[in-house]
Amino acid sequence: MNSLIFVTGGTGFLGRHLLPALCRSGYRARVLTRYPEQHPWLARYANVETVAGDLRDRQILQKALIGCRYLIHAGGLFRFWGDPREFDEINALGTENIMNAALEAGIERAIHVSSVAVIGQPDPKDIIDEAYPPNPVEPYQHSKLRAEKISLRIFSEQGLPVVVIRPGAFYGPMGEYAFNRLFFKDPMRGIIMQLDGGRYIIFPAYVGDVAQGILLALEKGRPGEIYNISGDWIAHRDAFSVVIREAKLWYPRLRFPGWVGIRFSQLLEAISQITRQEPFYPLNMQSYVYNDWRVSNEKARRELGFNPISFEEGARRTVAWYRAGKPDHLEELEC
Repeated sequence: MNSLIFVTGGTGFLGRHLLPALCRSGYRARVLTRYPEQHPWLARYANVETVAGDLRDRQILQKALIGCRYLIHAGGLFRFWGDPREFDEINALGTENIMNAALEAGIERAIHVSSVAVIGQPDPKDIIDEAYPPNPVEPYQHSKLRAEKISLRIFSEQGLPVVVIRPGAFYGPMGEYAFNRLFFKDPMRGIIMQLDGGRYIIFPAYVGDVAQGILLALEKGRPGEIYNISGDWIAHRDAFSVVIREAKLWYPRLRFPGWVGIRFSQLLEAISQITRQEPFYPLNMQSYVYNDWRVSNEKARRELGFNPISFEEGARRTVAWYRAGKPDHLEELEC
């Protein structure tokens, strides 16, 4: 039986965990990457082939999907800073290109990897389930919601069997941006920024759990449905406490009122208009840091059998990777 899966985003943070998971499950993967030569680690997997290309190139996508049975669309642009047009071109238009190509190729099932971040501005009292109304507030979130709507429209109007998953904030080995930087890399080099007493709630998703969630959605997900793939929510102060304990840190926590953090970000943004480099604390992080993200994973647990690890266990694995010198490969990811 044909087990070939076309994968976008296979060389990113998630892809470093997803491809070994696919390999262990007996799938073959054809991976889209702009620069195959920059990823020699792919040679470890005999059942992985690469296609040089970009989500904006329709012709390459159409050719690359020939002979594939499934699609996992995990590719996209994620930053806290950048040109809104580029987010749209890659995340929204790129999704339209890949889903239309999948439709033409007769793909049996497509997994669209979105993000819980499309919610944007949750009410602090609410539980965020899959029916919670999105309210994106920054360019990445807007582009990801547009991409979601494109995939679900192609499902409803043209019948492409698409399952949407919304992961929480990725963390784990092989990553150094976003959650990993704020809650692991920075604390381990002495920067622990705890705003407003660390009372805000974050929505961590161990990256290996996200890879498993994709496999479960491929097997059991219902086309046209959305599934939150996230661990249990946790307050910032509690997450920092876990990391401090696991990493055996002695650095003090720098406690600031939230408004100070926002003013500091505004200053850094002004400087970045001159340097054209992403600021250390971009203002677009405000949505992620200053909200209570009580994300429910109950639907994924019930329908997919999703069972995430605890934050304590995920933190232990992540700290161990940093302590080991950030190796580019882990034995636990062998096929």
